[in-house]
Amino acid sequence: MKIVKIKRKTKIKNIHSKNMGRLSSHVTSIKKYLLGIPIATLHKYRETYYGEVKDCKDCILQA
Repeated sequence: MKIVKIKRKTKIKNIHSKNMGRLSSHVTSIKKYLLGIPIATLHKYRETYYGEVKDCKDCILQA
């Protein structure tokens, strides 16, 4: 059994940007787990409308 794991999970979230307006996008987050409990989010990125991969700091996420 591993004590520390790193998992990647993809969700569909609504994103609002100034240029495109509101759109649904796949947001992938990479998290670090200790004994099955999430400790920290290492990285978050999303796939754009055109298929590019960008960091989530470039957009405003709406829940």
